Amino acid sequence: MTQALIAVRDRRDRVAFGRLFDHFGPRLKAMLLRNGMRDGTAEDIVQEVMLTVWHKASQFDPHRAEASAWIYRIARNRQIDVVRRRPPPAPDVLEEQLDTAPDAAQMLALSQEARLLREAIAKLSPEQCRAIEHAYMEDMPHSQISQLTGLPLGTIKSRIRLGLDRLRHELQGLKP
Repeated sequence: MTQALIAVRDRRDRVAFGRLFDHFGPRLKAMLLRNGMRDGTAEDIVQEVMLTVWHKASQFDPHRAEASAWIYRIARNRQIDVVRRRPPPAPDVLEEQLDTAPDAAQMLALSQEARLLREAIAKLSPEQCRAIEHAYMEDMPHSQISQLTGLPLGTIKSRIRLGLDRLRHELQGLKP
């Protein structure tokens, strides 16, 4: 098949291109179908790939790759382009719960968890506490905390990580 692609590249040989199309068309379609493309989409991609092969045959270098590798790479790249252009799947619609008011047991549990969290935070060093407050209460990125405090970014990250580790240890008895 490399010779056929060279004929297309050098002489724009339509017969050689027909051989390439007959050989690679079904194989490309099968590959695309195995990779999750629908039948119509796979056929469209095969058409686009083979059109690209015709137009860009001048770029083919048999010393760098076999014809099959060159053509399959074009197909794979085209498939990636198609997948990236698809809109993301719509999120699932969650049903609204009718009774959203917490009951007494939930309120008591939440109050107890909040008290335990306050106690655990009080056991942190003031530096860890401030770093965690900036990151999680004020929703500041680590780089901004570093600029605000004048401390190196690594120091900020270490304080947050060590503080969170300490909080996890202190709160390990709570259910997730």
